[in-house]
Amino acid sequence: MTQNEIREIFDQFVHYGTFLLAVPYGTGHINDTMQVTCDQGGARLHYILQRINHHVFTQPEKLMENMCRVTDHIQRKVEQNGQMAVKRTIELLRTRDGAAWVRDGQGNWFRAYVFIENARTYDILETADQAYQAAKAFGAFQSDLADLPAPRLHETIVNFHNTPKRLARLEEVAKEDKLGRLKEVQKEMDFVMARKEETSRLLDMSAQGLFPERITHNDTKLNNVLIDDLTGKGLAVIDLDTTMPGLVHYDFGDMVRTGTSPAAEDELDLDKVTMRFPMFEALLRGYVESAKAFLTPEEKAELPFAGKLIPLENGIRFLTDYLEGDVYFKIHRAGHNLDRCRTQLKLVASIEEQFDAMQKLLKSL
Repeated sequence: MTQNEIREIFDQFVHYGTFLLAVPYGTGHINDTMQVTCDQGGARLHYILQRINHHVFTQPEKLMENMCRVTDHIQRKVEQNGQMAVKRTIELLRTRDGAAWVRDGQGNWFRAYVFIENARTYDILETADQAYQAAKAFGAFQSDLADLPAPRLHETIVNFHNTPKRLARLEEVAKEDKLGRLKEVQKEMDFVMARKEETSRLLDMSAQGLFPERITHNDTKLNNVLIDDLTGKGLAVIDLDTTMPGLVHYDFGDMVRTGTSPAAEDELDLDKVTMRFPMFEALLRGYVESAKAFLTPEEKAELPFAGKLIPLENGIRFLTDYLEGDVYFKIHRAGHNLDRCRTQLKLVASIEEQFDAMQKLLKSL
């Protein structure tokens, strides 16, 4: 898009200042995200403008309805407690007609919100305190939404964390092997299939009524929570596209997946991929502290297993996409999704080696 095209979209939202410039922002795989800079009497104001990937999120209107309900509810709750809501949740911009989105002539969907200043995200957490603060923020996010009034939120991606279905799709794609890539990944396939029975554990327990359905973020990469530059505390949870009904374990498991390894998600040197136990401990302590008001004993007991399941699930997803021809996740080099898969499976192996210690820690909290 040209700057003029971006400005035409952005100026349909009510905002302060005059559009100056839009530049790409963030490292997300799905949506196209831009930081917009506006001039307000010589001061620079910043906003985020996103083009929603409507091929992934096939019902953008329902997605935005979820997002409006969630952010409005959190904002009201924070303000009722006498706190400032500015940094606690995303503040969506509305159009002059009150809509939270804009569509262009090509059928693309756009949304915009206020950029939260003096805070940042981290792709790789640098300290245990950052892990603690991020987990605490995600637990508070779940807690804030525990009393969201009916109706039930829309499922923006049906079966998003249905690990058995993810595995079934991998088996189907591997059997077809349309691109002839299966021979390259037999080691990864064997690793996954050796853990097939574990993929349904949480869903089976949920079906037995052992877990209540919650409102969960479902994509709790640690770069989806803002850390305050001044205080170091966790602030707003962002990237709410997959906020919908789910299990608390999905969120905690993704924190473990993204917060415990010092390596990047696509690290080529697998010797760098490991679960750092101090980071796991910080995540567990932070999450349990903020979620304890609603967390049941049965939910709590499965948190370590969730830390293993979600990296396994993501490894399955990356491997599936590689075999299909890289049609879902954006790639930046040949074999990128296979590299991502291998880091996930290496993390699973590291978690398994430390699983007894993880459970022992949980029992102490």
